[in-house]
Amino acid sequence: MHLKGKTALVTGASRGIGAACARMLAAHGAAVAVNYFSSKDAADKVVADITAAGGKAAAIRADVRDAAQVAKMAAATEKALGPVDILVLNAGPSVPWKGITELTQEEFETKVLDEMRSFFLPAKAIMTSMIPRKTGSIIGISSGLSRYPSYGFTAHTTSKSAVDGLMKALALELGPFGIRVNTVAPGLTRTDATAHMPQDQVEMIAGMTPMRRVGEAEDVAGLVTALAGDECGFVSGAYIPVSGGIQMP
Repeated sequence: MHLKGKTALVTGASRGIGAACARMLAAHGAAVAVNYFSSKDAADKVVADITAAGGKAAAIRADVRDAAQVAKMAAATEKALGPVDILVLNAGPSVPWKGITELTQEEFETKVLDEMRSFFLPAKAIMTSMIPRKTGSIIGISSGLSRYPSYGFTAHTTSKSAVDGLMKALALELGPFGIRVNTVAPGLTRTDATAHMPQDQVEMIAGMTPMRRVGEAEDVAGLVTALAGDECGFVSGAYIPVSGGIQMP
Protein backbone atom coordinates (compact mmCIF):
# COMPACT_ATOMS: atom_id res chain seq x y z
CA MET A 1 0.00 0.00 0.00
CA HIS A 2 2.84 2.40 -0.84
CA LEU A 3 0.42 4.86 -2.46
CA LYS A 4 -1.97 5.12 0.49
CA GLY A 5 -3.12 8.70 1.03
CA LYS A 6 -2.39 9.72 -2.56
CA THR A 7 -4.84 10.65 -5.31
CA ALA A 8 -4.30 9.53 -8.89
CA LEU A 9 -5.97 10.70 -12.09
CA VAL A 10 -5.73 8.37 -15.08
CA THR A 11 -6.90 9.69 -18.43
CA GLY A 12 -8.52 7.24 -20.82
CA ALA A 13 -8.98 4.77 -17.98
CA SER A 14 -12.14 2.95 -19.04
CA ARG A 15 -10.29 0.14 -20.80
CA GLY A 16 -6.94 -1.28 -21.81
CA ILE A 17 -3.75 0.11 -20.32
CA GLY A 18 -5.60 2.97 -18.61
CA ALA A 19 -8.00 0.64 -16.82
CA ALA A 20 -5.14 -1.63 -15.73
CA CYS A 21 -3.27 1.39 -14.35
CA ALA A 22 -6.34 2.59 -12.46
CA ARG A 23 -6.91 -0.82 -10.87
CA MET A 24 -3.27 -1.33 -9.91
CA LEU A 25 -2.81 2.16 -8.48
CA ALA A 26 -5.93 1.59 -6.38
CA ALA A 27 -4.67 -1.82 -5.27
CA HIS A 28 -1.60 -0.05 -3.88
CA GLY A 29 -3.68 2.43 -1.91
CA ALA A 30 -4.33 5.40 -4.18
CA ALA A 31 -7.77 6.96 -4.60
CA VAL A 32 -8.28 6.96 -8.38
CA ALA A 33 -10.18 9.21 -10.76
CA VAL A 34 -11.14 7.12 -13.79
CA ASN A 35 -11.39 9.52 -16.72
CA TYR A 36 -13.44 8.51 -19.75
CA PHE A 37 -14.92 10.20 -22.80
CA SER A 38 -17.62 7.94 -24.27
CA SER A 39 -17.35 4.57 -22.49
CA LYS A 40 -19.35 5.31 -19.34
CA ASP A 41 -20.34 1.72 -18.65
CA ALA A 42 -16.74 0.54 -18.94
CA ALA A 43 -15.53 3.33 -16.64
CA ASP A 44 -18.24 2.51 -14.10
CA LYS A 45 -17.09 -1.14 -14.20
CA VAL A 46 -13.51 -0.10 -13.38
CA VAL A 47 -14.80 1.98 -10.46
CA ALA A 48 -16.98 -0.91 -9.27
CA ASP A 49 -14.01 -3.29 -9.38
CA ILE A 50 -11.90 -0.88 -7.34
CA THR A 51 -14.55 -0.23 -4.70
CA ALA A 52 -15.40 -3.94 -4.45
CA ALA A 53 -11.75 -4.56 -3.59
CA GLY A 54 -11.91 -1.96 -0.82
CA GLY A 55 -10.49 0.97 -2.77
CA LYS A 56 -11.79 4.42 -3.56
CA ALA A 57 -12.52 5.66 -7.08
CA ALA A 58 -14.73 7.95 -9.13
CA ALA A 59 -15.57 7.99 -12.84
CA ILE A 60 -15.14 11.45 -14.35
CA ARG A 61 -16.12 12.26 -17.91
CA ALA A 62 -14.07 14.70 -19.97
CA ASP A 63 -12.74 15.07 -23.47
CA VAL A 64 -9.09 15.69 -22.65
CA ARG A 65 -8.62 17.49 -25.97
CA ASP A 66 -10.85 20.32 -24.68
CA ALA A 67 -9.39 22.82 -22.21
CA ALA A 68 -12.71 23.71 -20.59
CA GLN A 69 -13.61 20.07 -19.98
CA VAL A 70 -10.14 19.35 -18.63
CA ALA A 71 -10.47 22.20 -16.12
CA LYS A 72 -13.80 20.76 -14.95
CA MET A 73 -12.23 17.29 -14.69
CA ALA A 74 -9.44 18.63 -12.50
CA ALA A 75 -11.92 20.41 -10.23
CA ALA A 76 -14.23 17.39 -10.04
CA THR A 77 -11.33 15.09 -9.15
CA GLU A 78 -10.14 17.35 -6.35
CA LYS A 79 -13.67 17.71 -4.99
CA ALA A 80 -14.31 13.95 -5.02
CA LEU A 81 -10.91 12.56 -4.03
CA GLY A 82 -8.55 15.39 -3.12
CA PRO A 83 -5.65 17.14 -4.88
CA VAL A 84 -3.98 15.01 -7.55
CA ASP A 85 -0.59 13.56 -6.59
CA ILE A 86 -0.25 11.19 -9.56
CA LEU A 87 -1.27 12.00 -13.13
CA VAL A 88 -1.18 9.23 -15.72
CA LEU A 89 -1.51 10.60 -19.24
CA ASN A 90 -2.90 7.69 -21.22
CA ALA A 91 -5.79 8.96 -23.35
CA GLY A 92 -5.05 9.51 -27.00
CA PRO A 93 -6.73 9.47 -30.40
CA SER A 94 -7.11 6.35 -32.49
CA VAL A 95 -4.23 5.30 -34.70
CA PRO A 96 -4.67 5.61 -38.50
CA TRP A 97 -2.85 2.54 -39.83
CA LYS A 98 -1.89 3.68 -43.31
CA GLY A 99 1.21 3.88 -45.43
CA ILE A 100 2.53 7.39 -45.93
CA THR A 101 1.31 7.50 -49.53
CA GLU A 102 -2.28 6.85 -48.39
CA LEU A 103 -2.19 9.01 -45.25
CA THR A 104 -4.02 12.31 -45.73
CA GLN A 105 -2.95 15.65 -44.35
CA GLU A 106 -6.12 15.82 -42.27
CA GLU A 107 -5.53 12.37 -40.73
CA PHE A 108 -1.93 13.23 -39.94
CA GLU A 109 -2.72 16.61 -38.39
CA THR A 110 -5.67 15.28 -36.40
CA LYS A 111 -3.59 12.49 -34.87
CA VAL A 112 -0.65 14.73 -33.95
CA LEU A 113 -2.63 17.71 -32.65
CA ASP A 114 -5.19 15.65 -30.72
CA GLU A 115 -2.39 13.60 -29.13
CA MET A 116 -0.60 16.74 -27.99
CA ARG A 117 -3.78 18.32 -26.62
CA SER A 118 -4.61 15.15 -24.67
CA PHE A 119 -1.22 15.30 -22.94
CA PHE A 120 -0.56 19.02 -22.65
CA LEU A 121 -3.96 20.14 -21.36
CA PRO A 122 -4.30 17.71 -18.40
CA ALA A 123 -0.65 18.23 -17.46
CA LYS A 124 -1.14 21.99 -17.51
CA ALA A 125 -4.31 21.79 -15.43
CA ILE A 126 -2.96 19.43 -12.79
CA MET A 127 0.50 20.94 -12.38
CA THR A 128 -1.07 24.15 -11.08
CA SER A 129 -2.09 22.30 -7.90
CA MET A 130 1.14 20.27 -7.70
CA ILE A 131 3.48 23.26 -7.87
CA PRO A 132 2.37 24.96 -4.61
CA ARG A 133 2.57 21.59 -2.80
CA LYS A 134 6.09 20.92 -4.20
CA THR A 135 5.23 17.33 -5.04
CA GLY A 136 3.77 15.20 -7.80
CA SER A 137 4.38 12.45 -10.32
CA ILE A 138 3.35 12.76 -13.97
CA ILE A 139 3.63 9.65 -16.12
CA GLY A 140 3.03 9.71 -19.86
CA ILE A 141 2.15 6.58 -21.84
CA SER A 142 4.06 6.80 -25.10
CA SER A 143 4.92 3.92 -27.44
CA GLY A 144 7.97 2.00 -28.54
CA LEU A 145 7.02 3.20 -32.02
CA SER A 146 8.21 6.68 -31.06
CA ARG A 147 11.79 5.40 -31.42
CA TYR A 148 11.31 2.26 -33.50
CA PRO A 149 8.95 3.08 -36.40
CA SER A 150 6.96 0.44 -38.22
CA TYR A 151 5.19 0.51 -41.57
CA GLY A 152 1.83 2.24 -41.50
CA PHE A 153 2.39 4.13 -38.25
CA THR A 154 3.80 7.43 -39.52
CA ALA A 155 1.22 9.57 -37.73
CA HIS A 156 1.50 7.52 -34.53
CA THR A 157 5.31 7.59 -34.52
CA THR A 158 5.28 11.35 -35.07
CA SER A 159 2.70 12.09 -32.38
CA LYS A 160 4.36 9.84 -29.78
CA SER A 161 7.77 11.35 -30.58
CA ALA A 162 6.22 14.72 -29.79
CA VAL A 163 4.88 13.28 -26.53
CA ASP A 164 8.40 12.14 -25.62
CA GLY A 165 9.70 15.65 -26.21
CA LEU A 166 6.93 17.24 -24.15
CA MET A 167 7.58 14.92 -21.23
CA LYS A 168 11.30 15.72 -21.23
CA ALA A 169 10.55 19.44 -21.27
CA LEU A 170 8.09 19.04 -18.38
CA ALA A 171 10.68 17.07 -16.39
CA LEU A 172 13.15 19.92 -16.84
CA GLU A 173 10.76 22.73 -15.92
CA LEU A 174 8.84 21.02 -13.11
CA GLY A 175 11.79 19.36 -11.40
CA PRO A 176 12.60 22.41 -9.25
CA PHE A 177 9.06 22.15 -7.84
CA GLY A 178 9.56 18.54 -6.72
CA ILE A 179 7.46 17.17 -9.58
CA ARG A 180 8.78 14.09 -11.38
CA VAL A 181 7.90 13.42 -15.01
CA ASN A 182 8.57 10.11 -16.73
CA THR A 183 7.65 8.35 -19.96
CA VAL A 184 6.56 4.71 -20.25
CA ALA A 185 6.84 3.19 -23.73
CA PRO A 186 4.91 -0.06 -24.25
CA GLY A 187 5.76 -2.46 -27.03
CA LEU A 188 3.00 -4.58 -28.54
CA THR A 189 0.45 -4.97 -25.74
CA ARG A 190 -2.77 -7.00 -25.77
CA THR A 191 -5.64 -4.51 -25.53
CA ASP A 192 -8.82 -3.69 -27.46
CA ALA A 193 -6.70 -1.43 -29.66
CA THR A 194 -4.52 -4.32 -30.84
CA ALA A 195 -7.18 -7.05 -30.89
CA HIS A 196 -7.50 -6.69 -34.68
CA MET A 197 -3.93 -7.90 -35.30
CA PRO A 198 -3.65 -11.30 -36.98
CA GLN A 199 -2.53 -14.00 -34.55
CA ASP A 200 0.40 -15.04 -36.76
CA GLN A 201 1.74 -11.48 -36.61
CA VAL A 202 1.43 -11.43 -32.81
CA GLU A 203 3.26 -14.76 -32.63
CA MET A 204 5.99 -13.47 -34.93
CA ILE A 205 6.61 -10.45 -32.67
CA ALA A 206 6.53 -12.68 -29.60
CA GLY A 207 9.14 -14.92 -31.22
CA MET A 208 11.47 -11.95 -31.78
CA THR A 209 11.05 -10.76 -28.18
CA PRO A 210 13.70 -11.98 -25.72
CA MET A 211 10.97 -12.87 -23.20
CA ARG A 212 9.08 -14.75 -25.94
CA ARG A 213 5.72 -13.10 -25.43
CA VAL A 214 3.92 -9.82 -26.06
CA GLY A 215 2.87 -7.46 -23.32
CA GLU A 216 -0.24 -7.37 -21.19
CA ALA A 217 -1.83 -4.17 -19.89
CA GLU A 218 -0.83 -5.17 -16.36
CA ASP A 219 2.85 -5.17 -17.41
CA VAL A 220 2.58 -1.47 -18.21
CA ALA A 221 0.53 -0.77 -15.09
CA GLY A 222 3.22 -2.35 -12.93
CA LEU A 223 5.85 0.13 -14.08
CA VAL A 224 3.44 3.05 -13.80
CA THR A 225 2.63 2.07 -10.21
CA ALA A 226 6.30 1.81 -9.33
CA LEU A 227 7.11 5.21 -10.86
CA ALA A 228 4.18 6.79 -9.00
CA GLY A 229 5.60 5.96 -5.59
CA ASP A 230 8.10 7.83 -3.44
CA GLU A 231 10.47 4.86 -3.79
CA CYS A 232 11.24 6.27 -7.26
CA GLY A 233 11.63 9.76 -5.84
CA PHE A 234 14.83 10.56 -7.77
CA VAL A 235 13.68 9.13 -11.12
CA SER A 236 12.64 11.86 -13.55
CA GLY A 237 13.04 12.50 -17.25
CA ALA A 238 13.27 8.77 -17.95
CA TYR A 239 12.02 6.93 -21.03
CA ILE A 240 11.39 3.30 -20.05
CA PRO A 241 10.27 0.63 -22.53
CA VAL A 242 7.91 -2.14 -21.45
CA SER A 243 8.61 -4.52 -24.28
CA GLY A 244 10.16 -7.71 -22.96
CA GLY A 245 13.52 -6.58 -24.31
CA ILE A 246 12.61 -6.18 -27.99
CA GLN A 247 13.12 -2.41 -27.70
CA MET A 248 16.30 -1.41 -25.91
CA PRO A 249 17.04 2.34 -25.81
